[in-house]
Amino acid sequence: MNDMNTTADQINDAIRGEANLRWADLRGANLSENNLREANLRGADLSGAKLRGADLSEADLSEANLREADLSGANLREAKNIPPTAAAIIG
Repeated sequence: MNDMNTTADQINDAIRGEANLRWADLRGANLSENNLREANLRGADLSGAKLRGADLSEADLSEANLREADLSGANLREAKNIPPTAAAIIG
């Protein structure tokens, strides 16, 4: 993990679907119902994050950590490189 600090501006960009959250530390974040369409979440730590109903369509999830993340009802249509740890979470 690098030393990137996730800022409020980056989170606000994520909500607008313009996010570059590559390698961001989002452990335990509540991003439920947010628009993360086409977000760059490569390598992001989303462990324990709440992503219920979030739009992750076309997002890049390469190397992202989704352990114990809540993806109930999340839209993962055409999401890129969904990590194996997410397979059990999304069924």
